[in-house]
Amino acid sequence: MTRPARTASLRRATSESTVELELDLDGTGRSSIQTTVPFFDHMLTAFAKHSLTDLTVRAHGDTDIDAHHTVEDTAIVLGQAIRQALGDKAGISRYGDAMVPLDEALARAVVDISGRPYLVHGGEPAGFEFHLIGGHFTGSLVRHTFEALAVHGGLTLHVEVLSGRDPHHIAEAEYKAFARAFRSAKAWDGLVDGIPSTKGAL
Repeated sequence: MTRPARTASLRRATSESTVELELDLDGTGRSSIQTTVPFFDHMLTAFAKHSLTDLTVRAHGDTDIDAHHTVEDTAIVLGQAIRQALGDKAGISRYGDAMVPLDEALARAVVDISGRPYLVHGGEPAGFEFHLIGGHFTGSLVRHTFEALAVHGGLTLHVEVLSGRDPHHIAEAEYKAFARAFRSAKAWDGLVDGIPSTKGAL
């Protein structure tokens, strides 16, 4: 059976940032990421690798103010690209879950490619949102990334930190858990006939 290509190429420009992004949901995890926010580059590279999504991102913005706009806008475009590339979602598994450790940190993610944006996010230690990771990526941007992906990707997404002390480890475990859960949810399922919903649409 011939499957449709699940690719997208998007550009978004505002007074705060410019983002150009290409992805292939049926790739091998290759990536080329340049957002001018090094730690975010690291997280998007991990997402691509562990979700088996080929991903190219070129982004820049007003990082002289802070990294917020560039990170959030890149996540918005990534969510939009995911939604576009998924098409009508016929033949996919739809659901995915994963638990990923990174040394002392452990994160769990559950994804439903439902078409209904919803985020449940918790478990990060008190004060995590104020930590600077990699110089100027604040911990609060982890949640902002998942909010943008859920809303613009049409995903129901639960992410929970089960343990962790080092902010870098916690953030990376969260991104990798999401990547692995998304990998399962977007996968083709040969037993699925049509769209995996009793409503007939996702």
